[in-house]
Amino acid sequence: MKQEGYSIKDLEVLSGVKMHTIRIWEKRYDLLNPERTDTNIRYYSDEDLKKLLNVSFLTKNGYKISKIAGWDQDLITDAVLKISEAQTSDSDYVNRLLLLMINLDNAGFESLLNEIFSKYDFEDACYSVFFQLFEKVGTYWQAGSVFPAQEHYVSHLFRQKLIVAIDQLEPNYEGASILFFLPENELHELGLLFYSFIARKLKYNVLYLGQSVPLEDLNKVQQKVNVKYIFTSFVNAISKTELEEYLQNLKSIFQKQKIFITGHQVNTHSPALPRNVKVVRSHKEFRKYMD
Repeated sequence: MKQEGYSIKDLEVLSGVKMHTIRIWEKRYDLLNPERTDTNIRYYSDEDLKKLLNVSFLTKNGYKISKIAGWDQDLITDAVLKISEAQTSDSDYVNRLLLLMINLDNAGFESLLNEIFSKYDFEDACYSVFFQLFEKVGTYWQAGSVFPAQEHYVSHLFRQKLIVAIDQLEPNYEGASILFFLPENELHELGLLFYSFIARKLKYNVLYLGQSVPLEDLNKVQQKVNVKYIFTSFVNAISKTELEEYLQNLKSIFQKQKIFITGHQVNTHSPALPRNVKVVRSHKEFRKYMD
């Protein structure tokens, strides 16, 4: 849990239930019982968040709030489990993963991961389920997190899965080379790993530099290695001016290469692009271009 508890806005972001609706459920059905700070600001606990997530899940599956509000936690949990066992949509998986993430339920998380990977191709599972989970908690392609300990836990698990999937692909050292890196002070690596997985799957020769690579190091790489494509991502907060300046510097280093960029900051700022820079909006778009 956040040290100061969750605000009602946090609950809205995580559960998808509008603040107005949460207030109505509190007032009419006594669903949640927030505490108050010394300055009389309401805040919510982990238990409040779990209950709201479960109740939201049930209402989306046809249950009436007037009925659920009178149930104890065991009844709510039993109803959620019964629905979960029968449902396999993307949004259902995201909600189930979110609950397991909050509880740091290692066995449950691993079991659900195996279930998801048995249904989906790894690439589709990443994009349709896991990235939606990270987006929901404000972590994938965004800076910051509502509850960092749990986010770090699930990010680490998913990173391990990605690295294993990449290692299982046969490298193609004779293919066209594509260089993956993150700019200096940029540490959000999951998206970069995912796109490097796709490139390796498509038989490209992947050169992976990872997090926080200074521009001067890229200059040295350019002098030593012949690469055809460059791929990077911008997640950390950056101004539009700084982003556009960085892209110009990148273009001056890699003048003959196609440069792919993605990330939350790219979507937020829609920067002016040098002629050899292309924005990647989705894995299918990237795959189509590279095919």
